[in-house]
Amino acid sequence: MVEVNGTVAPGFERVREVFEANFAERGEVGAACSVWVGGREVVDLVGGVVAPGGEPYTRQTLQMVASATKGAMAICALRLVERGELDLDAPVAAYWPEFAAAGKAEVPVRWLLSHQVGLPYVDPVIPMAEVYKWTPMVEALAAQRPAWEPGTAHGYHAMTYGWLIGEVLARVTGVTPGEILRKEVADPLGVDFFVGLPEAEFGRVAPLIPAAPPAPGTPPDPLTALMLDPTQLAHRAFFVPNGLLASMNDPAAWTAQMPAANGMATARALSTMYAACLGEVGGVRLLSPDMLAAATTPQAEGTDLVLGVESRFGLGFQLSYPLRPMAGAGSFGHYGLGGSVGFAHPARGVSFGYVVNQMLPGGMVDPRSSALIEAVFAAA
Repeated sequence: MVEVNGTVAPGFERVREVFEANFAERGEVGAACSVWVGGREVVDLVGGVVAPGGEPYTRQTLQMVASATKGAMAICALRLVERGELDLDAPVAAYWPEFAAAGKAEVPVRWLLSHQVGLPYVDPVIPMAEVYKWTPMVEALAAQRPAWEPGTAHGYHAMTYGWLIGEVLARVTGVTPGEILRKEVADPLGVDFFVGLPEAEFGRVAPLIPAAPPAPGTPPDPLTALMLDPTQLAHRAFFVPNGLLASMNDPAAWTAQMPAANGMATARALSTMYAACLGEVGGVRLLSPDMLAAATTPQAEGTDLVLGVESRFGLGFQLSYPLRPMAGAGSFGHYGLGGSVGFAHPARGVSFGYVVNQMLPGGMVDPRSSALIEAVFAAA
């Protein structure tokens, strides 16, 4: 039996049962789940180990949450918008002049947030050591010609989202995306959420465990198939040519500024961040009601040119769509490849955070988080 620790509020006992069942029935190795409802934390669960045969997974364990990092960076950008420091409808080139190259002079900032800019990859295959340095990727994106006419379609910017949004934020504030995240989200809320992990925190990290390959004779899930096909946009968008996905347990990747994918967080950090988008948490509210309404208004929806399926985005947030359902219509947040997810449902007053080290294939609805979400919303 896997030891599960933590608490659930009266009425949420079923969430604990499902959390335990994830270990017994769904291959969970180490995970944590935190839920806020109506301004209070009602679920705080943790269990398993940081690696097979390793130390216990605890509330202090840090997990790379992959693309769930995108939601945090969206919140940072929207906070600058609220303060009048960033204009969503201004050209990106107004903040980042080099970006005007290759016909991009009029591209507005909001298209970066909604995956409409047509820059899901760069033509050069940049070595990972250079990817970690920030500037080579920023310069390559500034020079890159879009893969489609910006604003006419959308496609998931799996990795480039971080450099695109991050460089605009850095030009506005003068500091790195990780420092912006610390100042705008982590420190005000008192939570652990890092982009650019300090070496002193390495001992808290639970490495990601890759998803098991499909059984012989069984085809890979649809997203993996696209990522493995050199003719597909997904192959380049997820930086398969660079070997990036094989580098996520490299400490050099942990310390880098890759704000689309290398955030290190706890489940409580994700749930608290989204709770603070809905209302005050400890006197801190991250987004005003008007900004939240604007941010969760669909900006791009329909067939995703990278993922090959339907997707739906607001201003930096995933909105519910079949592959990333969250709690259905009205939800906003972001999943991370492999399983971690943070989101909120404003009408129900619920925020949810789940972090996990055992990855599952990205081209499927994760049965672990889906079961937990169902249990939460049955009780909330």
